[in-house]
Amino acid sequence: MNFGFSEEQRDVQNLARQIFTDLVSPETLKASDDYAAERFDEALWGKLAEAGLLGVAIDEAYGGMGFGFMELGLLVEEVGRSIAPAPVIPALVSGALPIQKFGSDEQKQRLLPGVVSGKTLLTAALMEKFNENPASPKLTSAVAKDGGYSVSGTKLCVPFAHRAERMIVSAKTEGGVVVLLVDPKAQGVTLNEMKVTTFEPQYEVVLKDVAVAADDVLAQADEGASVMQWLAECTTAALCTHQVGVTDCAMRMTASYTAERKQFGVPIATFQAVGHRAANCFIDVECLRLNAYQAVSRLANGLSATNEVQIAKIWAGDVGHRVSYASQHLHGGMGIDRDYPLWRYCTWMRHNEMMLGSSAKNLAALGKRVAAGEAYCQ
Repeated sequence: MNFGFSEEQRDVQNLARQIFTDLVSPETLKASDDYAAERFDEALWGKLAEAGLLGVAIDEAYGGMGFGFMELGLLVEEVGRSIAPAPVIPALVSGALPIQKFGSDEQKQRLLPGVVSGKTLLTAALMEKFNENPASPKLTSAVAKDGGYSVSGTKLCVPFAHRAERMIVSAKTEGGVVVLLVDPKAQGVTLNEMKVTTFEPQYEVVLKDVAVAADDVLAQADEGASVMQWLAECTTAALCTHQVGVTDCAMRMTASYTAERKQFGVPIATFQAVGHRAANCFIDVECLRLNAYQAVSRLANGLSATNEVQIAKIWAGDVGHRVSYASQHLHGGMGIDRDYPLWRYCTWMRHNEMMLGSSAKNLAALGKRVAAGEAYCQ
């Protein structure tokens, strides 16, 4: 039995890698360092649209390629490998995938063709203060009004909210959790810019009696929590595949550097301590890759993936931490030189680690599932 990727999946990955190799470089990334410019490359986004990659997981009926989450995960990995200024996770994973899976025909027809063409950007508001579980919102509530809802509350760290046509927002009601497609430009919405270490545009979104029409309701109270649980798991799995790309590139950059850097007349890669540490990085990255692929694969096939996503989160956080430290150590002072590209990768590894939560917390959550008999092989 062949457990490898299909030819079509490899084609998608290779096409993405070629585009990012051609259009993303330390010079292009430098343009948005320290918020000198917005970290969004419109030319790159247009090229991804032209190649059809923005529609890789969108049905052909809406102009997409008709593939699934596995192929989208390979695209996300290449974004991580190049740390490209392209909002693939918020726009395609957190935004478009739930509409593709749970949206009405009208919502799909209205929003998805624009996503494929690159003209429509979507995002999702998944975090609140002291609450990172969008399936159980604490600070955002909605009441029924005129066939739709009036929603109030505050969401944090919403990427590209200022560019989005719609952002997915979960809110609590008396009957459960509803999922709404909120227009960031609607009356009652305030966007407050937030500063993050990766320089990605993120916003605090304050909602005050924002009217959401009936045709912008993605899920009613009877299914909203399960929709947001699925969305959160897909976003988390995508962050893990992004971490695969980031750590893999940092590891290979370090291997290349140690093969060229000489001390006592020989490459430092020949030193046993250096070789062992680099080998540990390689093993770490491959373990992360397998666990991330497992989580994405189960989600792509409509299977329960809560355990696999939890395991991938633990690996992504720990591997990012270890590879970042090892890369800096083996580079010596060169690793923190901002004229050398490694520092950006270390920043992203740390960012992803923090976004996924502490490994201790994730291990405790997995341990509870094991103790309850919910984490066995199926």
